[in-house]
Amino acid sequence: MSEIHFSKKQKTVAMIFYIAITITIIIIIAGIVYTIADIVMATGKMELFLSLNFGYQIAVIGTLLAGLFFLVVYFFGLYKKGRTMILRNIFRKKHYQDKYRNRWGVRIAAGALMFSIFAIIIGILTAIIYDTFTSPSPSGERTTLSTIFAELSQGQIVLFIGMIMLLIIGLVFFLNYLWYNGYYLILRMIKDLEEDD
Repeated sequence: MSEIHFSKKQKTVAMIFYIAITITIIIIIAGIVYTIADIVMATGKMELFLSLNFGYQIAVIGTLLAGLFFLVVYFFGLYKKGRTMILRNIFRKKHYQDKYRNRWGVRIAAGALMFSIFAIIIGILTAIIYDTFTSPSPSGERTTLSTIFAELSQGQIVLFIGMIMLLIIGLVFFLNYLWYNGYYLILRMIKDLEEDD
């Protein structure tokens, strides 16, 4: 499938997805590295860094920047392949038989089904978030974002934020896929059922 078949809007959506995924993966990797540093040395990392002479400080900063720029260059090199993969997964070309192309009943059913699935997913996520922040802790206090973060190290907080971002991007990707492909999937299901009859 040639990329020429994709519209400018579709390419922009794929680019946004790819950049968001790239930033999220970099944050997750930073969170993993930071968490390992927390395990090795729970406190006093900044004090240790400041106690080093100027040359070592430059070397440490250079190492961190080298790792960051390596990841940026790596993901930049994969940009075209990554964007194409997203385009082919969400906006794949669909072939409709003429008798199924403009059936309003199917369009209404597909829209209602997709709306129901969206409602289920959003409802479950809302319930999980509500339960997380309203359930009492062992001490009897309500759990809040600040109490959750208070129990985590700084590296774990960065990792937690990265994982939440990845979850949100995955959800948005899935909802986009469902939105652009739901009608076609329902048409295929109806076609298969009619052929079985």
